[in-house]
Parts: sequence; C-alpha cells; structure tokens
Amino acid sequence: MSTSKSQHVWTVAEAKAKLSEILRLAETEGPQRIGVRRSFVLVPSKLWQTKEPPRKHMGKWLVENMPRGTNLPVPDRREPERGIPFIDEDDSE
Repeated sequence: MSTSKSQHVWTVAEAKAKLSEILRLAETEGPQRIGVRRSFVLVPSKLWQTKEPPRKHMGKWLVENMPRGTNLPVPDRREPERGIPFIDEDDSE
C-alpha cells in the first residue's frame, strides 16, 4: 500500500477502531477509502454537496411534475352520495 494516509485503504476493522482519525483525514486530506472487497469512500459533506445537485422538496417536485392538460373529475366533498374510494360497489354490500 501507499505510505500516505490519504491514499491508504482502511480495512473495516481499522475504520471501526480509528473512526475519529479517518473523519479528520477526510476533512484535511480528502476522501478516505474503507474496505477492499466491498469498497466505500468517506467524504466530507461540503465536498459531497458540491458534487451532488441539491434535491428538491417532494411537494415542489410533485407540483412541478403533475400532469398538465388533463381534466380529472374532482368530486364535491359536500356531496352525500360520494361513495368510498378504492372500494368496488359489489364489495360494499
């Protein structure tokens, strides 16, 4: 392996024992790799946020992506004979 800590691939056992050190190195020297067979990379959140576009709130996404140009019938809530949604009429007896 390389001698530099920033280039070092940490085993899972080392990562468990030296988590504070790995977090400090990730912040000061850059991303840290953990694991050999199943490899993971630990990066500071500031770095991650620069690489990953910010996610929209689900409500905003739903409004922006709702179907346009369709006229869906919206039943009146005050209508007494409105029925129960998602129940077949034959099953309600």
